[in-house]
Amino acid sequence: MRRSLFVGNRGWTGSVVLLLALGITGGGLAAWKRTSIRKADAAAARQPEPIESVTTAVARERQYRPTTTSVGTILALTSITLRNELAGTVRQVMLAPGQVVEAGTVLVALDVSVEEADLAAQTAQADLAETTLTRLERLREAHATSQEEVDQARAARDVALAQIARTRAIIAKKTIRAPFRARVGLSDVHPGQYLNEGTELTTLQGIDAAANVDFTVAQAVAAELHQGQPVAVFAADDPHPMTARIVAVDARIDPTTRNALVRARIQNHAPAPGASVRVEVPVGPATTVVSIPVSALRKGPGGDHVFVIAADSAGRSRAHVQAVRSGPVLEDEVFILSGLTPGQQVATSGSFKLREAVLVAGDSSR
Repeated sequence: MRRSLFVGNRGWTGSVVLLLALGITGGGLAAWKRTSIRKADAAAARQPEPIESVTTAVARERQYRPTTTSVGTILALTSITLRNELAGTVRQVMLAPGQVVEAGTVLVALDVSVEEADLAAQTAQADLAETTLTRLERLREAHATSQEEVDQARAARDVALAQIARTRAIIAKKTIRAPFRARVGLSDVHPGQYLNEGTELTTLQGIDAAANVDFTVAQAVAAELHQGQPVAVFAADDPHPMTARIVAVDARIDPTTRNALVRARIQNHAPAPGASVRVEVPVGPATTVVSIPVSALRKGPGGDHVFVIAADSAGRSRAHVQAVRSGPVLEDEVFILSGLTPGQQVATSGSFKLREAVLVAGDSSR
């Protein structure tokens, strides 16, 4: 009995000693951890706050007018598809593709040998009719002939002259000339070739510094356009716009597309006829917006935003996220329609590495 009690007391004492050892060890570890944290906090407090280096720019006020974009086609002021009015055999061809010809230049001459022979016969007949008329008029003055014979001779003379005019018109129609100064297009006409009436010979594009551009816009936009209004025209290989002015708006709305055809005129350095261009048409009145460099605009899940640089209470520059509504991009600038005011400083280059309230050091880009 005593032995059992003694053994039990020894087991209980060992447990107490173990618990005390664990408690002392845990307390020591906790004290060491607290000491380490205090040292780390003290070391961190002694470390300077990180500063991000960026380039900054100042938001500027700009005038902005909304636009709509359309695809246009360049047209020469004068342009035709050259065809022959009369059938015949080609005697001479002077169609050099790309050549510039002056108005009146012979381009294609058809064989007119039959018409020239007819003209010679008709000329002789007209001369005879003129001589007969003169003789009869003298006889009439002497009362040696009747007025009827004189009238018949005059009519015969007039018929002969009309036949000459008709033959000369046929010869002229078989000699095809350039109606205006133009550049010759491709052609597949050769001497000796027989051409039916209305055969396509080539195309002629007028040589002018100016050119027309035709494009379509929605009927609501067309209702706001007027003659003389400027539009911007962009060629495929040139980022710089050309200015064109509206010369006409079609009075008819296409019932299928509900679009209206608009014609504008480019005065100088127009692209080649037939070229496709992009036309920016102003829509609505001009408004005041803010412009910033494109590199300052950031996009994220929450929408567009910028980092505005502002001084804190200690006078240090910090970056702050500011949501904005962006508009179109013009060259290296983007228009901000709302969310930013003129004069605010924004981060541009390096803004991708910023976060809310971070210290920044930057150089102004403008």
